[in-house]
Amino acid sequence: MTAAAAAAVVPFPATEPAPLFAHARGDIAVSFEFFPPKSDAMNETLWRSIQMLAPLNPRFVSVTYGAGGSTRERTHQTVARIVAETGLAAAAHLTCVDASRGEIDDIARNYWDAGVRHIVALRGDPPEEGRDYRPHPDGYADAAALVAGLKKVAPFEISVACYPEVHPQADCPESDLDNLKRKVDAGADRAISQFFFSADNFFRFRDRAAAAGIEAEIVPGILPVSNVAQTRRFAGQCGAAIPGWMDAMFEGLDALPAARQLIAATVAAELCGQLYAGGVRHFHFYTLNRAELAYAICHLLGVRAPCEAAEALK
Repeated sequence: MTAAAAAAVVPFPATEPAPLFAHARGDIAVSFEFFPPKSDAMNETLWRSIQMLAPLNPRFVSVTYGAGGSTRERTHQTVARIVAETGLAAAAHLTCVDASRGEIDDIARNYWDAGVRHIVALRGDPPEEGRDYRPHPDGYADAAALVAGLKKVAPFEISVACYPEVHPQADCPESDLDNLKRKVDAGADRAISQFFFSADNFFRFRDRAAAAGIEAEIVPGILPVSNVAQTRRFAGQCGAAIPGWMDAMFEGLDALPAARQLIAATVAAELCGQLYAGGVRHFHFYTLNRAELAYAICHLLGVRAPCEAAEALK
């Protein structure tokens, strides 16, 4: 090698830069959301997902509640089975829609008797899409009233919803934040955010919440995306913005589900990495009853199943 060539060689650094999550292992908590199955086949898919994610030792798993209480019995059966058969901490979603206070209180007592100690308390969506929300004449007016009522039934742990990009029915960001504060002041232990795709939006919301005196934990909700059209439908219902780059990211992958999964995991992991760098240590995953994406992202985050549990999944 000539002297000139030797001088042009750039030496490798003495130490290679660590991967994004190299120092994350052990300090991250996760939780997972499922929905109650509508058929035997969907029930099998759900339980495979629960069994796959259970070894990750989530803080809790939650089960959704259909509009107008349309899945009330299936939600209760799913939550009760999780408590009875898995040992996981299970949270039941509960809404105010189309039910009196007495009915809701009875549902809550039944959950408590079944061993459920955690409720995700929500105002809820009307049973018919496009219909305005109207409180039941004998029911809880909103989520803040529901939280206060549940605390009178039993000492539940209570999570509520929050919206980094503002609830679509809110008058303005300030009134949306005021509503969150009312829920926390009523006794909510944490707020779980609607899904989003901008870490900066989440951080700005978290800062605004702190400035408003909201001290409860705010947990980011993560939706791994492999179907952009489906995600757009979800986003339209909850006011989440879909970035323009997402369409291009998934373009041409309609017939390649494995490739979509890889892209989805990469995009979600990058978002989680940005949130982690900003101090987030609890991530809540909207699984859509499919475990593989959430499992892969947790693995990247350093949330790992014990070796024997991982072997059992093969």
